[in-house]
Amino acid sequence: MRRLGLALVLVLALVAGGAWLALSQLGEATIEEDTAFIIPSGASVSAVADRLEAEGLVSSADGFVLRAKLFGSPDPVQAGEFRLSAGMSQSEMLARFQSGDVIRRFVTVPEGMPSIMVWERLMAQDLLTGEIDVPAEGSILPDTYSFERGQSRAELVERMQAAMDRYLAEAWSERDEDDIAVDTMREALILASVVEKETGKPSERRMVAGLYSNRLEQGMMLQADPTIIYPITQGKPLGRRIRRSEIDAVNDYNTYTRVGLPGGPITNPGRESIAAVLDPADTSALYMVADGTGGHVFADTLEEHNANVAEWYALRRERGEM
Repeated sequence: MRRLGLALVLVLALVAGGAWLALSQLGEATIEEDTAFIIPSGASVSAVADRLEAEGLVSSADGFVLRAKLFGSPDPVQAGEFRLSAGMSQSEMLARFQSGDVIRRFVTVPEGMPSIMVWERLMAQDLLTGEIDVPAEGSILPDTYSFERGQSRAELVERMQAAMDRYLAEAWSERDEDDIAVDTMREALILASVVEKETGKPSERRMVAGLYSNRLEQGMMLQADPTIIYPITQGKPLGRRIRRSEIDAVNDYNTYTRVGLPGGPITNPGRESIAAVLDPADTSALYMVADGTGGHVFADTLEEHNANVAEWYALRRERGEM
């Protein structure tokens, strides 16, 4: 029995040694620098091995497949783009392919970017696929989103819109109904878009929201300049001063010729502007004018406002802007 057991051990050792010799003869990984490697949907281990060999990343496709069968897990390889590091072993490569640890890229939608510009940004990203229409204004939540090579633009837009739906619903559920001037989530979104475009200072958002809330509650026109511009440029910068004819234009957005909110959002507002509308500053301000620093001077009365406007014009004359 001892001799039989010893013979069995010797046989197993020879088999293992032969397998190791076979593997060594079939080559190793040959990655000399970090490399991106793409696995198409539905690819088998054999197909992946053939592509690795063709791209010079392993010296033998057969060797890769044999190692996978002997030492790899039974999990299938995943589709996507993978980053292979210099010196990575074949076992490490296989584990990465099976884990689905793909390369992720990112696209950022800044707060206040209108949908036409979101569309332009996504269409310019050549690693995305498919055609899309311009998303509905106000439907995109500004944020940074990850995507994979070959992902569809439509899928990414759906994720951006789902993020807005979730955040808006969450913020709306936490509102204080007695302290806000809007009655629906849609109205909150529209007013937030105006707040977003009216101030470049995050610290002013609640104050601007409070001012416009006061105007809504008193039946005053909002008189927000960005609502004049939106029908002209779809939210892009106007690039010049607003004309008198544009101030007097009657349409669904111009809050100089209509009472209440514009007919729809004028940009994609960020979280903070939405939060400001649902928790505005406790203020009696009804007027504001630029202060020359990117912010505003606020006033409760028209008399105070006219004095602030005179100071603003004087400052512009000093700067040679008038």
